[in-house]
Amino acid sequence: MTTELKHLTTNKYALSLHTTTPELGLAISNFTGDTRSQVCNLGRDLSSLIHQYLIDFIKPQTWADLSFIAVAKGPGGFTGTRIGVVTARTLGQQLDIPVFAISTLAAVAWAEAGKSQKSKTIAVEMPAQRGQIFAAIYQFEPDIFKLKVCLSDRVFTPEAWQETLANWNTNYQLIQAKSGLATTVTSILELANLDWQEGKFPNWSEALPYYGQHPVQDA
Repeated sequence: MTTELKHLTTNKYALSLHTTTPELGLAISNFTGDTRSQVCNLGRDLSSLIHQYLIDFIKPQTWADLSFIAVAKGPGGFTGTRIGVVTARTLGQQLDIPVFAISTLAAVAWAEAGKSQKSKTIAVEMPAQRGQIFAAIYQFEPDIFKLKVCLSDRVFTPEAWQETLANWNTNYQLIQAKSGLATTVTSILELANLDWQEGKFPNWSEALPYYGQHPVQDA
Protein backbone atom coordinates (compact mmCIF):
# COMPACT_ATOMS: atom_id res chain seq x y z
CA MET A 1 0.00 0.00 0.00
CA THR A 2 1.41 3.39 -0.97
CA THR A 3 0.81 6.35 1.27
CA GLU A 4 0.12 9.39 -0.88
CA LEU A 5 0.29 11.82 1.98
CA LYS A 6 2.57 14.81 1.94
CA HIS A 7 5.38 14.32 4.39
CA LEU A 8 5.55 16.98 7.10
CA THR A 9 9.26 17.51 6.72
CA THR A 10 10.57 18.03 3.20
CA ASN A 11 13.23 15.58 2.02
CA LYS A 12 13.32 13.78 5.35
CA TYR A 13 13.37 10.00 5.57
CA ALA A 14 12.04 7.44 8.02
CA LEU A 15 13.43 4.02 8.86
CA SER A 16 11.65 0.86 9.99
CA LEU A 17 12.86 -2.42 11.50
CA HIS A 18 11.18 -5.82 11.71
CA THR A 19 12.90 -8.45 13.85
CA THR A 20 10.06 -10.48 15.37
CA THR A 21 11.11 -13.53 13.31
CA PRO A 22 14.58 -14.90 12.42
CA GLU A 23 14.49 -12.55 9.43
CA LEU A 24 15.63 -8.93 9.56
CA GLY A 25 13.40 -6.55 7.66
CA LEU A 26 14.53 -3.00 6.93
CA ALA A 27 12.77 -0.22 5.04
CA ILE A 28 13.47 3.45 4.42
CA SER A 29 11.37 6.08 2.65
CA ASN A 30 10.86 9.80 2.18
CA PHE A 31 7.21 9.09 1.17
CA THR A 32 7.65 11.08 -2.02
CA GLY A 33 8.86 8.31 -4.30
CA ASP A 34 12.13 7.10 -2.78
CA THR A 35 11.45 3.87 -0.91
CA ARG A 36 13.54 0.74 -0.57
CA SER A 37 13.45 -2.35 1.62
CA GLN A 38 15.52 -5.42 2.39
CA VAL A 39 14.86 -8.75 4.09
CA CYS A 40 17.65 -11.06 5.25
CA ASN A 41 17.42 -14.34 7.16
CA LEU A 42 19.97 -13.85 9.93
CA GLY A 43 18.67 -16.43 12.38
CA ARG A 44 20.73 -16.55 15.55
CA ASP A 45 23.17 -13.99 14.12
CA LEU A 46 20.57 -11.22 14.29
CA SER A 47 21.92 -9.69 17.49
CA SER A 48 25.51 -9.56 16.26
CA LEU A 49 24.81 -8.44 12.68
CA ILE A 50 21.88 -6.04 12.93
CA HIS A 51 24.00 -2.94 13.48
CA GLN A 52 26.24 -3.60 10.47
CA TYR A 53 23.21 -4.30 8.29
CA LEU A 54 21.69 -1.01 9.42
CA ILE A 55 24.86 0.92 8.63
CA ASP A 56 25.06 -0.58 5.15
CA PHE A 57 21.35 -0.32 4.41
CA ILE A 58 20.85 3.34 5.26
CA LYS A 59 23.41 4.55 2.68
CA PRO A 60 23.40 6.89 0.81
CA GLN A 61 21.22 8.52 3.46
CA THR A 62 22.70 9.36 6.85
CA TRP A 63 21.30 9.14 10.36
CA ALA A 64 20.76 12.92 10.26
CA ASP A 65 18.29 12.43 7.40
CA LEU A 66 15.84 10.52 9.59
CA SER A 67 12.71 12.17 10.96
CA PHE A 68 11.41 9.11 12.82
CA ILE A 69 11.92 5.38 13.35
CA ALA A 70 9.32 2.61 13.30
CA VAL A 71 9.68 -0.88 14.70
CA ALA A 72 7.60 -4.04 14.84
CA LYS A 73 6.80 -4.41 18.54
CA GLY A 74 5.42 -7.96 18.37
CA PRO A 75 3.85 -10.34 18.87
CA GLY A 76 6.62 -12.64 17.68
CA GLY A 77 9.76 -14.31 18.91
CA PHE A 78 10.84 -13.03 22.33
CA THR A 79 14.54 -12.48 21.61
CA GLY A 80 14.13 -11.03 18.12
CA THR A 81 11.36 -8.68 19.19
CA ARG A 82 13.47 -7.42 22.09
CA ILE A 83 16.49 -6.82 19.84
CA GLY A 84 14.46 -4.77 17.37
CA VAL A 85 12.74 -2.63 19.97
CA VAL A 86 15.96 -2.00 21.91
CA THR A 87 17.75 -1.02 18.69
CA ALA A 88 14.95 1.37 17.69
CA ARG A 89 14.83 2.90 21.17
CA THR A 90 18.59 3.43 21.18
CA LEU A 91 18.55 5.11 17.77
CA GLY A 92 15.60 7.27 18.76
CA GLN A 93 17.33 8.37 21.94
CA GLN A 94 20.66 9.10 20.24
CA LEU A 95 19.09 10.93 17.28
CA ASP A 96 16.40 12.64 19.39
CA ILE A 97 13.61 11.56 17.04
CA PRO A 98 10.32 9.77 17.75
CA VAL A 99 9.98 5.98 17.71
CA PHE A 100 6.71 4.35 16.64
CA ALA A 101 6.13 0.81 17.93
CA ILE A 102 3.73 -0.92 15.51
CA SER A 103 1.89 -4.22 15.96
CA THR A 104 3.15 -7.13 13.89
CA LEU A 105 -0.45 -8.17 13.32
CA ALA A 106 -1.49 -4.66 12.26
CA ALA A 107 1.25 -4.68 9.63
CA VAL A 108 -0.08 -7.95 8.22
CA ALA A 109 -3.59 -6.49 8.09
CA TRP A 110 -2.36 -3.31 6.42
CA ALA A 111 -0.50 -5.27 3.75
CA GLU A 112 -3.63 -7.30 3.05
CA ALA A 113 -5.88 -4.23 2.94
CA GLY A 114 -3.64 -2.68 0.31
CA LYS A 115 -4.42 -5.47 -2.15
CA SER A 116 -8.01 -4.32 -2.69
CA GLN A 117 -8.33 -0.76 -1.36
CA LYS A 118 -11.86 -1.66 -0.24
CA SER A 119 -13.39 -1.34 3.21
CA LYS A 120 -13.04 -4.66 4.98
CA THR A 121 -12.70 -6.32 8.36
CA ILE A 122 -9.49 -8.31 8.71
CA ALA A 123 -8.86 -10.89 11.42
CA VAL A 124 -5.21 -11.88 11.84
CA GLU A 125 -4.01 -14.94 13.73
CA MET A 126 -0.49 -16.15 14.44
CA PRO A 127 0.77 -19.24 16.28
CA ALA A 128 1.93 -18.59 19.84
CA GLN A 129 3.68 -20.81 22.34
CA ARG A 130 2.02 -23.71 24.16
CA GLY A 131 -0.67 -24.19 21.54
CA GLN A 132 -2.14 -20.72 21.93
CA ILE A 133 -2.83 -18.06 19.31
CA PHE A 134 -1.95 -14.39 18.95
CA ALA A 135 -4.84 -12.61 17.25
CA ALA A 136 -6.40 -9.23 16.52
CA ILE A 137 -9.17 -7.80 14.34
CA TYR A 138 -8.93 -4.61 12.29
CA GLN A 139 -11.19 -2.55 10.06
CA PHE A 140 -9.64 -0.93 7.00
CA GLU A 141 -11.34 2.34 6.14
CA PRO A 142 -10.15 3.49 2.67
CA ASP A 143 -12.06 6.80 2.76
CA ILE A 144 -9.87 8.08 5.58
CA PHE A 145 -6.96 5.73 4.82
CA LYS A 146 -6.84 4.28 8.33
CA LEU A 147 -6.68 0.92 10.04
CA LYS A 148 -9.11 0.85 12.94
CA VAL A 149 -8.43 -1.52 15.82
CA CYS A 150 -11.60 -3.51 16.52
CA LEU A 151 -9.96 -6.11 18.77
CA SER A 152 -6.45 -5.36 20.03
CA ASP A 153 -3.60 -7.87 20.03
CA ARG A 154 -4.07 -10.59 22.61
CA VAL A 155 -3.49 -14.27 23.34
CA PHE A 156 -6.29 -16.80 22.87
CA THR A 157 -6.74 -20.50 23.28
CA PRO A 158 -7.80 -21.95 19.92
CA GLU A 159 -11.28 -22.54 21.34
CA ALA A 160 -11.66 -18.98 22.62
CA TRP A 161 -10.47 -17.51 19.31
CA GLN A 162 -12.90 -19.64 17.32
CA GLU A 163 -15.70 -18.55 19.63
CA THR A 164 -14.71 -14.91 19.16
CA LEU A 165 -14.82 -15.27 15.39
CA ALA A 166 -18.11 -17.16 15.50
CA ASN A 167 -19.70 -14.36 17.49
CA TRP A 168 -18.23 -11.51 15.42
CA ASN A 169 -21.07 -9.41 14.06
CA THR A 170 -19.60 -8.48 10.68
CA ASN A 171 -18.09 -10.38 7.78
CA TYR A 172 -14.35 -10.68 8.01
CA GLN A 173 -11.34 -11.98 6.13
CA LEU A 174 -9.12 -14.32 8.16
CA ILE A 175 -5.37 -14.06 7.59
CA GLN A 176 -2.94 -16.60 9.01
CA ALA A 177 0.41 -14.94 9.73
CA LYS A 178 2.85 -17.84 9.72
CA SER A 179 5.87 -16.90 7.61
CA GLY A 180 7.49 -14.07 5.69
CA LEU A 181 6.40 -11.49 8.25
CA ALA A 182 9.55 -9.40 7.82
CA THR A 183 8.34 -8.47 4.34
CA THR A 184 5.71 -6.31 6.04
CA VAL A 185 8.45 -3.98 7.25
CA THR A 186 7.21 -1.45 4.66
CA SER A 187 3.74 -1.67 6.20
CA ILE A 188 5.30 -0.93 9.59
CA LEU A 189 6.77 2.21 8.07
CA GLU A 190 3.52 3.26 6.38
CA LEU A 191 1.43 2.81 9.53
CA ALA A 192 3.94 4.87 11.50
CA ASN A 193 3.82 7.57 8.84
CA LEU A 194 0.05 7.83 9.21
CA ASP A 195 0.53 8.54 12.92
CA TRP A 196 3.33 10.98 12.09
CA GLN A 197 1.03 12.81 9.68
CA GLU A 198 -1.42 13.27 12.55
CA GLY A 199 1.25 15.05 14.55
CA LYS A 200 2.09 12.23 16.93
CA PHE A 201 5.61 12.39 18.30
CA PRO A 202 6.17 9.45 20.66
CA ASN A 203 9.30 9.56 22.76
CA TRP A 204 11.68 6.63 22.34
CA SER A 205 10.91 5.55 25.91
CA GLU A 206 7.28 4.88 24.93
CA ALA A 207 8.30 2.17 22.44
CA LEU A 208 7.69 -1.08 24.29
CA PRO A 209 7.63 -4.67 23.04
CA TYR A 210 4.47 -6.74 23.09
CA TYR A 211 5.35 -10.29 24.05
CA GLY A 212 1.88 -11.49 24.97
CA GLN A 213 3.28 -14.51 26.76
CA HIS A 214 6.01 -15.18 29.28
CA PRO A 215 8.94 -16.66 27.33
CA VAL A 216 9.20 -19.67 29.65
CA GLN A 217 5.88 -20.22 31.34
CA ASP A 218 2.53 -18.58 31.94
CA ALA A 219 2.61 -15.88 34.59
